[in-house]
Amino acid sequence: MRRPYFLGTAALPFLVLAGTASADCGSLTIASMNWQSAEVLASLDQFILNEGYGCDAEITIADTVPAITSLVEKGKPEVVPEGWVGLMPELFETGLAEGKIVSVGRALSDGGVQGWFIPKYIQDEHPEIRTAADVLAHPELFPAPEEPGKGAIYTGPAGWGGNIVTTQLAKAFGAEDKGFVLVDPGSAAGHDGAVARAYERRQGWVGYYWAPTALLGKYEMVQIDFGAPLDMEEWKRCTSVADCPDPKPNSWPVDEVLTLVAREFLETTDPAVMDYLSKRSWSNDTVNALMAWMTDNQATGEAGAQEFLRNNEETWTQWVSPDAAEKIRAAL
Repeated sequence: MRRPYFLGTAALPFLVLAGTASADCGSLTIASMNWQSAEVLASLDQFILNEGYGCDAEITIADTVPAITSLVEKGKPEVVPEGWVGLMPELFETGLAEGKIVSVGRALSDGGVQGWFIPKYIQDEHPEIRTAADVLAHPELFPAPEEPGKGAIYTGPAGWGGNIVTTQLAKAFGAEDKGFVLVDPGSAAGHDGAVARAYERRQGWVGYYWAPTALLGKYEMVQIDFGAPLDMEEWKRCTSVADCPDPKPNSWPVDEVLTLVAREFLETTDPAVMDYLSKRSWSNDTVNALMAWMTDNQATGEAGAQEFLRNNEETWTQWVSPDAAEKIRAAL
């Protein structure tokens, strides 16, 4: 698959000015997905574009696949702030190749992360534990809830992709022979509850998790290294295939999470808007902490966006023009 085409900030003004005589932002729709990180990023873009750049931006609710499909086929919503393009690589590549959409930057600077995590206090107490092999050498540190003497690897509930991959990697690394059992928590709430209980009791826990998430903003967890290079052919052949009988050691790929815009919008809006969208990128740690605050306060995406703006001026002022920054401060 071709690598996604990223439009650098230096190139943006030339492309934009080539197709427009107008410098108005105009009206646009921003896709907000049905999970916290996408919701707060859409609200952040809406607030900054409306208050800082004079746009008339409205939010539309959509899931990843229909939002990007509509962006490619209809040019709307004009902006998809958090596009998990790995969910539909062929559509994404087609949209780029046909000039319908443009990827202007990374929504998550360190990408969408999945893998096995352990509590940081376990690694602090046992600094030798860095890899999957290290974990599997110590079943006594990760006790199974219903099988004394065994270690437990929490897979996530059945039906999750993470459950399949964790099961296959556990098989590949010989977890059963090393004294581990797999634990299906039954639901997302059960999965999170297992992490919370481990923290409350200061016990070991190892299993599937991902970022950005509110839970990783609340509980300090460390991702472990699988100690094997990522092999995408093996990933497609067996690591991610439930019934594959002979998985081999592998690693989890990092998901590209990109900000996508409609080509027509890019060519007709204020170049300063595209400059903002190309610079606006935040880390999983930042989003995890913000989502934890939102969860604790039962906050909406709009409230989360304003919380971020009030407390992270040193970050967001690097994304916007000085004039826009003054307008945003005044609107808070």
